[in-house]
Amino acid sequence: SICYFIVLMSSLLFYNWATHRIERGAKDNNHLLYKPYSNAIIAKEPTSLEEEINEIRRRGSNRDLDSASEFEMSDIFYFCRRGVESIMDDEVTKRFSAEELESWNLLTRSNYNFQHISLRLTVLWGLGVVIRYGFLLPLRVTLAFTGVGLLVVLTSIIGFLPNGRMKNFLSEQVHLMCYRICVRALTAIITYHDSENKPKNGGICVANHTSPIDVIILASDGCYAMVGQIHGGLMGVIQKSMVKACPHIWFERSEVKDRHLVAKRLSDHVEDTTKLPILIFPEGTCINNTSVMMFKKGSFEIGSTVYPVAIKYDPRFGDAFWNSSQFGMVNYLLRMMSSWAIVCSVWYLPPMTREEGEDAVKFASRVKAAIARQGGLVDLLWDGGLKRGKVKDTFKEEQQKLYSKMLVGTQEDRSRS
Repeated sequence: SICYFIVLMSSLLFYNWATHRIERGAKDNNHLLYKPYSNAIIAKEPTSLEEEINEIRRRGSNRDLDSASEFEMSDIFYFCRRGVESIMDDEVTKRFSAEELESWNLLTRSNYNFQHISLRLTVLWGLGVVIRYGFLLPLRVTLAFTGVGLLVVLTSIIGFLPNGRMKNFLSEQVHLMCYRICVRALTAIITYHDSENKPKNGGICVANHTSPIDVIILASDGCYAMVGQIHGGLMGVIQKSMVKACPHIWFERSEVKDRHLVAKRLSDHVEDTTKLPILIFPEGTCINNTSVMMFKKGSFEIGSTVYPVAIKYDPRFGDAFWNSSQFGMVNYLLRMMSSWAIVCSVWYLPPMTREEGEDAVKFASRVKAAIARQGGLVDLLWDGGLKRGKVKDTFKEEQQKLYSKMLVGTQEDRSRS
């Protein structure tokens, strides 16, 4: 713990000093370090559809919506521009890439507006590479193999014991010990808030999803029954050993698509109050630590008590987001272990249940909003499946309806006057 504290404090001092140097250099060179109104690719002021079209019309025909409410050819430039902006910098796609930092964290030079970094900062970065790859990485890999090896061996041994309190007790202690060793392998500094709201047996724990390590972040503070698809290889060996000691819920690939079978397995589990709470990530994919996307309604149809959990990582010490389209699991874990540290906060929110007359979709949205509010995340309505899918036609039609209502509304205002 003392080593972790020293690493964190030293890194934080370096980050602040490096950021100050970068900002001063940008100011001296008359460069704009941070763009106004946006931290994204395109800088734009928040304006309405009517205001922007009025501006386009004034520049072209010197007429605005009040004087001419009919369609004008120049109006298409608004939609063309917005279409290009959406392609270049839409609010969905950028949730599936690493968030841009406003400070340099000695891992990468993440200030894309910065033009020059001094020799001293470059030397510090080189020293950081030596420390992270020469000292921290070998130590962490050793801890990771130790934790996973102990989990496989000890859970397999516990599996031979008869079901009962002793088996459950030993299983929980082994899982906690092994998960905490794996947390040390990432140099994870975790702050848990409101522990009195921790999930209890017979309930479902739902959390926002940033990384596969969300599982060990939560499981190092309490035991859960995991839900997932059966894998092969090393992951399959781990799953088989874990289910011998604890009633986790693993599905075959063909069973995952059967919603009724999944719901039945989950319902049977939560009805038994002697079994551990189920841990589920309803987004279904990893989001980059800035937002929460739509929760799938399946886990909210069961009718059990839901225990929301908000997880927020500090990106200054290491980026926990897993971009599965860019990095494989092994590559991702190596990047995590070669970071300075993984610092995060976990908030246990009060338990929530479905209200009278509330359907599963509304319940899921209410839980998601509570998680986003507590974690300081952006609450988005978009489905995380858009990471690999297409936008529905209904979303495209909304802009058409908005434009037509604007013209019709202007015509009605003119007729009244």
